[in-house]
Amino acid sequence: MKRRIINLVSSPFSLAIILSIIVYFLAFFFTDNTNVGTNYSIQLLGFFQKGFWELLAFAMQMMLILVLGNVLALTPLFQKLISFLLSRINTATSAVVITSVFSILFCYLNWGLGLVLSALLVREIGLSFKTQNKKINYPLLAAAAYSGMMIWHGGLSASAPLKVAEKGHFLMDKIGVISVSETIFSPMNISLFFIVIISIPLLFFVFASRSVNAKIENIPKPELLENKLEKRQYIGMFFGIVLITSVIVSGISNLSINQVNLILFGLGLILYPNLGQFTKAVSSSIGVSTGIMIQFPIYAGIMGLMKYSGLVAVFTNSIIEISTAQTFPFYSFLSAAIVNFFVPSGGGQWAVQGPILVDAAQNLGVSIPKTIMALAYGDQLTNMIQPFWAIPLLSITGVKAKSIIPYTFSVMLVGAVAFVLVLYVF
Repeated sequence: MKRRIINLVSSPFSLAIILSIIVYFLAFFFTDNTNVGTNYSIQLLGFFQKGFWELLAFAMQMMLILVLGNVLALTPLFQKLISFLLSRINTATSAVVITSVFSILFCYLNWGLGLVLSALLVREIGLSFKTQNKKINYPLLAAAAYSGMMIWHGGLSASAPLKVAEKGHFLMDKIGVISVSETIFSPMNISLFFIVIISIPLLFFVFASRSVNAKIENIPKPELLENKLEKRQYIGMFFGIVLITSVIVSGISNLSINQVNLILFGLGLILYPNLGQFTKAVSSSIGVSTGIMIQFPIYAGIMGLMKYSGLVAVFTNSIIEISTAQTFPFYSFLSAAIVNFFVPSGGGQWAVQGPILVDAAQNLGVSIPKTIMALAYGDQLTNMIQPFWAIPLLSITGVKAKSIIPYTFSVMLVGAVAFVLVLYVF
């Protein structure tokens, strides 16, 4: 019975449904509404339904990041990179550490590219070790590939920092446009990056040196495109260059989610010889986004429940009430870490918590960019125990969520120390 419960909770889709039920009852019992009763219970269902459809545009942005990231991961250029890394891996320990560093670096550049490329690397390492009849802790290797999600919301595809860098964002009247130089490229965030890229691989080194290796079984077969020498069609390359040029002209400092997708789109068109190969790569990559497509609306429904019932305001305000100007960044970080478990979307979470945290920060005289990054750090922290964003990795590697969580939980603890440290020092 206990095993069945663990399997149910560790299934990303099952967890989404369970969380929906939990949030529904939390909203029913803890939100202040004079019409509590049968009518309110129906009204809550309406909140869920309203939220269910609210983030379709953002869901499409997230799917594009993931699909286009996977498209780049399938290019000969990135396949050569994976082959180069494989040639440098001789032991199980080096495989785990290199995978961790690789994941952190690429997730910083783009979480979709980093997550998919790291998963492909894990699968290739697993197949290589299996062919050589060598042993490795395969779930630990997969956990190392997922560790890059600890840094993504401070990276170049970060949702909240990129949203507030857009002209016309929903909080522009209150905080204006905030450049990424104050968030992603701030001294605090850059310092955090170096702390993470040293401490997390070191943790995996310790794990790998002490882990019990096992034979690898049931690795999904690669579905890479045939690397044929086809005639170059320059129309795709030309359009790709135009897309990237448009982003550069508009200014890298104003980088947004849409612009990141334009860059990925442009690179894909440039790196594939013709449009036919590019569309085949897109078709092959669509599968990694199916989990997001079907589960994102459920989490948007949860967000609707929390937002329209006032549950997120009740929770966030209860934390803000005990905050001072000195402790507010920490409590913002803590609240974001908890809310992320129910709303595992950086952009969605910013939409729900952003207005409340901004008002509180302005009242307390706390830096808005720092508040934004506190939310970002909290969001990425509990990704380590919320398997939603691990769906593509699990699909590519064939690993179960319950197998990586014991390791990613430890990564979360190390990350928590690093996040709190920089929030208090800067």
